[in-house]
Amino acid sequence: MFDYPLKKREIFIFIGREDKEHQFDVALNHLVEEAAIYKIGPFYSLFNNYALAERRVKGNEKAMLMLKKAEQSAALIASFPFVKGVAVSGSLSKKFADEDADIDFFIITAANRLWLARTLLHLFKKITFLFNKQDLYCMNYFIDEAEPAILEKNIYTATEVATIIPLRGTGIFEMFYKVNGWTKKFLPNKYMHISSAKEINKSWLRILTEKLLDNKLGNLADTSLMKLTAKSWASKTRKQKKNSKGQVMSMHTGKHFSKPNPANFQKKILQRYEKNIAEVFEQYERASLLKNKSL
Repeated sequence: MFDYPLKKREIFIFIGREDKEHQFDVALNHLVEEAAIYKIGPFYSLFNNYALAERRVKGNEKAMLMLKKAEQSAALIASFPFVKGVAVSGSLSKKFADEDADIDFFIITAANRLWLARTLLHLFKKITFLFNKQDLYCMNYFIDEAEPAILEKNIYTATEVATIIPLRGTGIFEMFYKVNGWTKKFLPNKYMHISSAKEINKSWLRILTEKLLDNKLGNLADTSLMKLTAKSWASKTRKQKKNSKGQVMSMHTGKHFSKPNPANFQKKILQRYEKNIAEVFEQYERASLLKNKSL
């Protein structure tokens, strides 16, 4: 999908069928011999292009540096009231970063307090613009512990769930992975773990804030902020406002989630995925047919 060469282990982990490693090795070697795929150093690719391997190596190196910054950002995000889990998502969670990469975060909040937490965090993000640090705090996907299951269940969301890197909230991510066990249908060889996550230490200010809003007033405030934010984003979409990357601003909202609208980027990726899969099989079958004729 993204011209990103993979290591053997990565292909095995993300292949869409459960297989024994010996059988997998035989099949992979056969594809290399048939020139259906190419081995470039430790990587395998659909294209015989060393520049792709070089691009990956550089992107991996940059990602390692950015993940160190993400650790610091996650610690600050996790200090806010009602935040129960923080994980890195997006391309950085695959340990790759290009020149325009930012740090995307996947955040789990306390039940029915998502919009209070999100509002406080986005007010904080407005301050980061003053110091040109906004790319360190891209908080674009929120769910709460009341409904932690991802609604869209497909290869795209399964990959995103399986690759997030939890940094804060051990217990909440154990629950998240358990509830989203449906990902095994798409990635049967992928084991999801939380070894990188740390527990969240609550400050006295956070504890006090959460206690003050643990009532009907907190419920009303959360619902009101959801409606206000949804109305604001609907207006941006209607006016075709674009973000810094030139994409029309659109968000999918509900009481227990706030995320990029799946009808946009996700839908396009899935359509392109199906098209690419069909093209790869067609090319392989055509090559096999020509080979058989020559024999």
